[in-house]
Amino acid sequence: QVQLMESAGGLVPPGGSYQLACAVSGNRFALYTMAWYRQAPGRQRELVATVDTTGSATYADSVKGRFTISRDNARSKVTLQMNNVNVDDAGVYFCNGGIGSVRPYWGQGTQVTVSS
Repeated sequence: QVQLMESAGGLVPPGGSYQLACAVSGNRFALYTMAWYRQAPGRQRELVATVDTTGSATYADSVKGRFTISRDNARSKVTLQMNNVNVDDAGVYFCNGGIGSVRPYWGQGTQVTVSS
């Protein structure tokens, strides 16, 4: 069973930066497309960013230019660097992964709060 474990979330001031990390178990990480989703209270879970096996990344329009997703195949880890955060970035962030668009593996979620 593949396990995904996100790093701890935290409290980030508006305009601040924060990095989330997700460690993936097993030895097939390099084969996975990885993604970050987030869910704010009362809202649907939304896709924030993806990174494929080549390292090519895609982003939701709302985070383009502010967030960066990256992967470290040697450490089986994917990170999400969040810069210039705003209140709309608050929510529970989930790590997700799998083969291409079939990504059945999920982390437990980690809370990011944006507040001064």
